[in-house]
Amino acid sequence: MEYILIFIAAVFVNNIVLAQFLGICPFLGVSKKVSTALGMTGAVTFVMVLATLVTFIVQKTILDPFNIGFMQTITFILIIAALVQMVEIILKKVSPALYQALGVFLPLITTNCAVLGVAIMVIQKEYNLLESIVFAASIAIGFGLALTIFAGIREQLNLVKVPKGMQGSPIALVTAGLLAMAFMGFSGIV
Repeated sequence: MEYILIFIAAVFVNNIVLAQFLGICPFLGVSKKVSTALGMTGAVTFVMVLATLVTFIVQKTILDPFNIGFMQTITFILIIAALVQMVEIILKKVSPALYQALGVFLPLITTNCAVLGVAIMVIQKEYNLLESIVFAASIAIGFGLALTIFAGIREQLNLVKVPKGMQGSPIALVTAGLLAMAFMGFSGIV
């Protein structure tokens, strides 16, 4: 039951993009087509779960025992950047097709603050390893859900007549605000 509550809270109630405002850059930048939104979702899910796993282990085996918790942020940033580079190199060698599919998205994930935010949140919430992985996967699913819905809405907006002053970023920001308000309706669930 604990894992179901973590999932529902992470995907709907405390959505990383719409409630906590982390990962806004890819949310606004990669959300013009549903296909690119789905590709970004897959890449973020993979990297977020892997980064959470590695950073959790580093926190519990190195930073906490040696009492150097003040190095957490810089350590996590370096780990995430190294993981993304390592994943990129491995995918290039092992699966060129998957590398081509994720090629553009992998460098974007390095600067995605949602990945760092999740790595820090699991430590702050004092989750165990399994809860941390469930939380990271749930956050990634919530990120993907918001990104895909937003991309679908933006594709539909291209088909309608939008006033000249609202075209582009203004209508995207208004739409994002309305989507965030819609997700606020889930706040009483958990």
